[in-house]
Amino acid sequence: MTRVLSAVAWPYTNGPRHIGHVAGFGVPSDVFSRFMRMAGHDVLMVSGTDEHGTPILVLADNEGVPARELVDKYNQVIVSDLCGLGLSYDLFTRTTTGNHYAVVQEMFETCRRNGYMVEETTKTAISPSTGRTLPDRYIEGTCPICGYKEARGDQCDNCGNQLDPTDLIDPRSKINGETPEFKDTQHWFLDLPALAEALGEWLDGREATGLWRPNVIKFSQNILKEIRPRAMTRDIDWGIPVPGWEDQPTKRLYVWFDAVIGYLSASIEWARRLGEPEKWREWWNDADAESYYFMGKDNIVFHSQIWPAELLAYNGRGDRGGEPGSFGTLNLPTEVVSSEFLTFGDAQFSTSRGNVIYVGDFLARYGADALRYYICAAGPETSDAAFTWADFVTRNNSELVAGWGNLVNRTATMIAKNFGEIPACGTLEEVDEQVLATVRDGFGTVGGLIEKHRLRAAIAEAMRVVGEVNKYLTVTEPYKMKDESQRERLATVLHVAAQCVSDCNLLLAPFLPHSANQVHAVLGGEGELMPMPRIEQVEELEPGNGAGHTSYSIITGEYSGTPAWEPRPVTVGAPVAKPTPIFTKLDPSVVEEELARFGG
Repeated sequence: MTRVLSAVAWPYTNGPRHIGHVAGFGVPSDVFSRFMRMAGHDVLMVSGTDEHGTPILVLADNEGVPARELVDKYNQVIVSDLCGLGLSYDLFTRTTTGNHYAVVQEMFETCRRNGYMVEETTKTAISPSTGRTLPDRYIEGTCPICGYKEARGDQCDNCGNQLDPTDLIDPRSKINGETPEFKDTQHWFLDLPALAEALGEWLDGREATGLWRPNVIKFSQNILKEIRPRAMTRDIDWGIPVPGWEDQPTKRLYVWFDAVIGYLSASIEWARRLGEPEKWREWWNDADAESYYFMGKDNIVFHSQIWPAELLAYNGRGDRGGEPGSFGTLNLPTEVVSSEFLTFGDAQFSTSRGNVIYVGDFLARYGADALRYYICAAGPETSDAAFTWADFVTRNNSELVAGWGNLVNRTATMIAKNFGEIPACGTLEEVDEQVLATVRDGFGTVGGLIEKHRLRAAIAEAMRVVGEVNKYLTVTEPYKMKDESQRERLATVLHVAAQCVSDCNLLLAPFLPHSANQVHAVLGGEGELMPMPRIEQVEELEPGNGAGHTSYSIITGEYSGTPAWEPRPVTVGAPVAKPTPIFTKLDPSVVEEELARFGG
């Protein structure tokens, strides 16, 4: 057994999440986490809503509400959507908690004490019309390195280089198009050059494992070439106070500094709520524990450079040395698992342009497992992938319904009609042995692919096994065995079919946990096969530490009942009634309906 931390990107609370978001961080992390639990590992899956930063203030102004009210509203929406999708978090919390404030401030103070936070004078962008500080991401211009005309003030998405707003050619505000003014201000900078050698050695070691996706490791190594100090504070009054600057209420820690620390603070909060406040250390201080970070490609730099640099600085492992703080020596990521972008046809998902399919709307119309299947089978694993309604309907009908749903339905219908329960198995013939072996072998193949984050290949292999079981029923033709003399053979074939369906259900369970519970019930199983997350309202652990609320919603769950990743014998005599379809076949008119909904 290995302790495995599943560190899942923190969705920003500036609105509901769309299906492109969960294709990057949500479904891939949950499939992996569920599989690793089934494989016998001790998994801790954590995340929460990211709630600080100027974009929140800008949106709150637009909606005419305080920032606190805005993040509370969207936190509720996101919690509901992600729980509905079946993401099996041990804890999904938020960054506006007293616990998170305390952990972030401890990280900052230790990094500074070790010499990796340096105070410098820099230029900050100000909106001439409002006098408010403009965040780096709200400034666009031409990249001075590659000439890309829509580079942001913190990073160019075209060449991947880190930038400052003052680097941009012809900078402009994304809010109103005006040219920002720049004034001198004091900030704390993370001294990345003093950590560059340690970062490089760590990345080289990660590359040597051969586990990281090539695009992720190469990008991460390339951005080291132009490394420079990066500001970790901002001129803003919404965020975590800067230790030592309590007398400056318009200075706050940079939202990205505090957001990535959420993986640690959520683990600590989980342990505190469990009543074992030191238990988080088993995932963070034990060098044998593994950690996997899931996100979209636009967040690679923060997870393969900024967060590891913060950890190295905290551990005292840069050029200046130093000693860890009260959290002890913290583990660096085992792997940064970054997906590419899911696009909406040939365009990017864009809330502002109306090119968006919200998770909640999708779940309400088509259910969680239909979305999970599509993301796993056609998602942006190693390259951008285009979502179209036509492709969704085709895959749902021809693969999910006609393949897996049909196998479950025809098997259960024949058992219900002929026996009413799972029959006992007689003498096995070669054809029976072959199909059982095919399904049994699927555990090694599918599991190995999931472990390497190759979900498209993994679910394709699982569906190939399903196809072999469908072929088995076509070859053996149990529906033609009507004579009493064939009854023993009929019982054997249907027993083998039930065993295959049960085991295929386990193969597909990490991908399709909701339907896994339905198939389990169809075959006479009791209770949940795959434990599901739940929403709880909890009390604030440190209400006096700047959080601003006394209670909030979390996602959590009890996953100790997760079944093992191995074939499990079906129960002879388990009742099987005539089933109702597990999956819904979609009428082709859905495509036109959805295109009309989104204006074509």
